[in-house]
Amino acid sequence: MNIHLHIDRLILDGISLDSHQRPLLQQALQVELARLLANGNLNPDFTGGIAIHRLVAPAIQLMENPQPVQLGQQIARALYGGIGDE
Repeated sequence: MNIHLHIDRLILDGISLDSHQRPLLQQALQVELARLLANGNLNPDFTGGIAIHRLVAPAIQLMENPQPVQLGQQIARALYGGIGDE
């Protein structure tokens, strides 16, 4: 199965990152989300080639002074929680 995912905008309320941290978060999010999607457990509602205009992911518990890589992984898991079938 081929999956094409495009995230136009990611809004992170209450999180402040320096400009040099954003690429680290983005890469970590992409890698973790790709890993999770590769397992093939996509919610059947999403297997028919649909477009979602807005996905509200479950809240994540932030650690004090979150690092961009860990934060990217947490966000990916939350997003997957909205589209995965686990």
